Amino acid sequence: MYQSREKVYPRGIKGRFQSLRKFAVFALLGLYYLLPWVTWNGRQAILLDLPAREFHIFGLTFWPQDFFFLALLLIICALSLFFVTALAGRVWCGYACPQTVWTEVFLWIEHWTEGDRPRRMKLDRGPWNREKIVRKFSKHGIWILLAAWTGFTFVGFFTPIRELGVRVFTLDLGPWETFWLIFYGFATWGNAGFMRENVCLYMCPYARFQSAMFDRDTLIISYDEARGEPRGPRKRGADPAELGLGDCIDCTMCVQVCPTGIDIRDGLQYECIACGACIDACDQVMDKMGYPRGLIRYTTENTLEGKPTRIFRPRVIVYSVLLLALIAGTLTAVAMRTPMRVDILPDRNALYRELDGGRIENVYDVKVLNMSQQAHTYTVSASGLPGITADTDPDRIEIAAGEQRNVPVRLRVDASVMSTPGTDVELTVTSEDGTLSVTETTRFHGPYNRGE
Repeated sequence: MYQSREKVYPRGIKGRFQSLRKFAVFALLGLYYLLPWVTWNGRQAILLDLPAREFHIFGLTFWPQDFFFLALLLIICALSLFFVTALAGRVWCGYACPQTVWTEVFLWIEHWTEGDRPRRMKLDRGPWNREKIVRKFSKHGIWILLAAWTGFTFVGFFTPIRELGVRVFTLDLGPWETFWLIFYGFATWGNAGFMRENVCLYMCPYARFQSAMFDRDTLIISYDEARGEPRGPRKRGADPAELGLGDCIDCTMCVQVCPTGIDIRDGLQYECIACGACIDACDQVMDKMGYPRGLIRYTTENTLEGKPTRIFRPRVIVYSVLLLALIAGTLTAVAMRTPMRVDILPDRNALYRELDGGRIENVYDVKVLNMSQQAHTYTVSASGLPGITADTDPDRIEIAAGEQRNVPVRLRVDASVMSTPGTDVELTVTSEDGTLSVTETTRFHGPYNRGE
């Protein structure tokens, strides 16, 4: 079930794709570490307050009743991944996957504390002397500090991070906060520091089913075998045609820089995360040899075979249409969302009561949830039967921001207007300032006038 692998020592490399990856790392980690510290309207910009069941995302507040928005978001993320994969292969893995991003930072730290690839390999093979102890402990010390800060930031999305910081220094953390801080920090240290590419190879399901989204027009990293073979060493500037060789000099630089330790010259492999390190390495070798770049490049199978490549093909079009429709629908639903929820529960003790004067009364328990950011005063009205009235105690219902109130509501109507034993009526809860209004339908019961 698990294939024993030698440790991969990726060589450091510079190039346009590695610069792009570095930009992605700083941008994504910058968002992760800084967003919890951003304040929006006097509150933490992103705060998923589970105990209060309030999820604040900038100026919006979501509640458990808005769970379908989370479902829509997950569907959009899945479709986005399918769309990007069908179009550009595994660029998500190479540039934006959290495992890749944190592993890249941990590799930078390892390179800084232990040296380049040959020095790291020599250090691991050598005995435990003073230099090895200092370098190893320095590396793991920085790793642990970064992992601990990562765990702290993760918990800071669920607990106000400024309060969390004070409680960390005063050792006043709750049990769940302590658990998740340690767990997430330990997971970061283990996954990015030790497991690295093994997470991609053995734990990530995406690597296994990506082929279902690939076709011959998908952009992938490929080695141009027709141009590169037969491979072999030669002097700089030598004409490969005179030597009967291809452009590949068999320097193995593409293998040495690969973070998953594969040889891209063996063809498309599920281990490839499309990071572009092999492209940058090969381009530098081609520059030194005086050969054209692109022996290893982003391309498609059809292009390698001299066939035209289609960008707009059925699967891409379907993904695009579905994705745009879902995004538009979700944004519209959020924009039109009324930050108030009303639930009506009829009194179960008696369907109706007959009052003096020939009037019929139904009692309801109306739950009003104020999901806005400020307090509101509400009134209740009814419609659906001639002369129907709605009485509440008190007449004006004051509900604080984020608060839910149970309001007893009595609907009364003259018995003479009842032509059936049950009639649908509408209850409308409206804020006094007129900005919020929700109407719900319920059933009004009573005796009915059969006629002559």
